[in-house]
Amino acid sequence: MATWLSKWTPEDPQFWENEGKKIAWRTLTVTTFALILSFATWFMMSAIAVKLPGIGFKFDKDQLFWLTAMPGLAAGLLRMVHTFLLPIYGSRHVITISTIIKLIPCIGLGLAVMNPSTPFWVFMILAFTAGFGGGDFSSYMPSTSMFFPKRLQGTALGIQAGIGNFGVSVAQFVTPAILGVATYGAAEVFTKTNPKTKEVLGTTEVFLQSAAFWYVPLLIILAIASWYLIKSIPVKASFKEQLDIFKDKHTWFCTITYVMTFGGFSGLAAIFPLMIKMVYGDFADAPDPLKYAFLGPLIGAGSRVLFGFVADKVGGAVLTTLTGLALVVGCVAMVQMGLLTPTSVDQFPSFLYLMLFLFFITGMGNAATFRQYPIIFAHNARQAAGVIGFTAAIAAFGPFIFSTAVSSVMKSTGNANGFFYGIAGFFVIATVVNWWYYNRKGCERPS
Repeated sequence: MATWLSKWTPEDPQFWENEGKKIAWRTLTVTTFALILSFATWFMMSAIAVKLPGIGFKFDKDQLFWLTAMPGLAAGLLRMVHTFLLPIYGSRHVITISTIIKLIPCIGLGLAVMNPSTPFWVFMILAFTAGFGGGDFSSYMPSTSMFFPKRLQGTALGIQAGIGNFGVSVAQFVTPAILGVATYGAAEVFTKTNPKTKEVLGTTEVFLQSAAFWYVPLLIILAIASWYLIKSIPVKASFKEQLDIFKDKHTWFCTITYVMTFGGFSGLAAIFPLMIKMVYGDFADAPDPLKYAFLGPLIGAGSRVLFGFVADKVGGAVLTTLTGLALVVGCVAMVQMGLLTPTSVDQFPSFLYLMLFLFFITGMGNAATFRQYPIIFAHNARQAAGVIGFTAAIAAFGPFIFSTAVSSVMKSTGNANGFFYGIAGFFVIATVVNWWYYNRKGCERPS
């Protein structure tokens, strides 16, 4: 089977209708399903971590935040690698191998949670390998951008990234649902206690390993599908040739705006379950984090799909500016309303709704920024794909930055107010950069 396509000219209407369209949409379908599992395995640790103390693991709050941070660190580093893989190895090889390699964290984590004496350093290594799934984005999305003509790139990228982002919700929604399903190994006893008195309120049998093992057959199926259904576009470049993107200042400006949008989405998704537990967990009738945590990524992913179509119609720059303004207002409101220093669990609904608002806005921004980049770099499709990969790599550090920063701020001040003020300040800077270079009248590269 030939790996590389002999011809690829999606901007040619005749080629697109006769050959290109079928290949492009088939590839998008396979890679989107693969990306769902990439995001799900990337964020499975954030869903598993909140359950570890209940089955006998003696990890403190800071250690739990570090477990949610490590996949983000790995994803950022691996996305830098993925940025340059596509023009060297092609879509088929990159997507197939990246899918099958995610068996390592899934099998490893499943085995680790079955033994409460598993040391913390083992979990840290496995949490790092969970970042394999986060790294995929920087090759999957550039691949999609090259398969479609410019007029459909906003729609295609919005669909893939938006539906792919549903993987975060999959991890956080399926985890509580699958805890009662036996896959491999014996059940663990989960003990629920009163957070203040430490009184045991009840016990249940759970299969926490199932939260990792259930991905295994799906990954194998998608790896096979990727090999047989995907081919590679004949756009080749060496590693050295691809470094030319760093000579353009707009690569760095795009990175700033994407850290605001996707970095905000992924960072909030990583800390959301633990924020619920740490901020509202000391109340007697505290909410269960996993009953609500999946809602944020679900809404963010949905708005990304929706605004992919909108961005194609109205342009991405104006939506990115609106995103930044809304995020600043939302973060400041979180502090000013006292939702991070609650005196009653009655404040939890307001906290929840405001967090969901932030997720919705980051989803809109994700769609908007990815619509901008092919236009900002319209002079070179290969560079546009490279910038998409690199900006996604830096933004993937969001979970690591958010988890370690909020842990540090809460440890030193007792609350997360300083953290939300800090990210609001960054959002202001990113919004100004976007408005000045891409949105205002007479700007350098309207998008």
